[in-house]
Amino acid sequence: MKIEQMRCGSGSEWRVTQSTFANGDAAHLLLVFVSPNHVDNARAFEALSKRYPGAHIVGGSTAGNILDVRISDDDMVATAIHFEKSRIKLKTISGKNSEGLGERVSAAAHELLADDLRYILVLSDGLNVNGSVVAQAVNIDERIPVIGGLMGDNADFKHTYVIADGPPMSDQIVLVGFYGEALRIGHGCFAGWNEFGVDRVITRSVGNVVYQIDDQPALALYKSYLGEFAEGLPGVGLRFPLSIRFGDGIPLIRTLLSVNEEEQSLTFAGDVPEGAAAQLMKGNVDTILDGAAAAAEQARMDSDATGLSIIISCVGRRMVMDQMADEELDSVREMLGKNIMLTGFYSYGELAPYNKEFWKCQLHNQTMTLVTMSED
Repeated sequence: MKIEQMRCGSGSEWRVTQSTFANGDAAHLLLVFVSPNHVDNARAFEALSKRYPGAHIVGGSTAGNILDVRISDDDMVATAIHFEKSRIKLKTISGKNSEGLGERVSAAAHELLADDLRYILVLSDGLNVNGSVVAQAVNIDERIPVIGGLMGDNADFKHTYVIADGPPMSDQIVLVGFYGEALRIGHGCFAGWNEFGVDRVITRSVGNVVYQIDDQPALALYKSYLGEFAEGLPGVGLRFPLSIRFGDGIPLIRTLLSVNEEEQSLTFAGDVPEGAAAQLMKGNVDTILDGAAAAAEQARMDSDATGLSIIISCVGRRMVMDQMADEELDSVREMLGKNIMLTGFYSYGELAPYNKEFWKCQLHNQTMTLVTMSED
């Protein structure tokens, strides 16, 4: 596996930041993460296509681009990958949340199945697609880890875009299958947020919209917890996610996307079923950094081979860490080592197994999620 990384600011000129490419190496895959105000930069995309003819181009808009240990908000970043022993295959699904979405995603995932399939990357519209439906639909084989995320738009919550061998588009999901006997995959997912307050019960909800908690209007109750911070809704909700669980089941974190004053409802990035126990959560810099290190430790591979890590970290983590956000990338770098190049984005939701003991992909919020790959 050989890797070349680039950055493009204003205009269409790409600057190589690091590379293991040799003369004659052809890229098979381009991962491109784009600040929302650059999604219409057709000249920059054309320049990429000319530089790497024949490569599949996959990515989307973000709430922060990641390249190595740097976070950026007003540019485009690209990682070109040359596989020496492996191959990839793409499947694209269009459409907002609608009846049959899960079936369409599941059918596309099944079309990727093969004896040498090692990993599926999922990138989805972050606002118009229910991530819980996507997560459930891609659970097709316990041997195949599925890791990905929901695209962002710098916490504006207006429009998010997915790139799949074409211009950036909303209402789109792309699945990328990675194949090869020599391909080695590691993955990790960890949060580092703490629950606070009393246990509550979701008493009325439909999908990812919560109307009542403990038989009280959901928005009013949520505001009572936030106090003076409630004036910053919905954006401030990224700092105060919801932990939900059933019985002794695995707790999942849900991030607030929007509020409806008339209905007194809360809309989250994934499903919040009726009957689930719920608690508010908060984090601090130290616990969040510890979470990043824990996720990287899960994903770390023993080999010193050159490889790539795709990092998907929630925008809520970045908001809490503020100017210290790049320190979680330093934690990942320290854990994975210098031979693993880093790329990725800040997201509106992360798709991954809870850990290596639970193979099913879940929708998470507020986690550091990453996948590492290399070739033997």
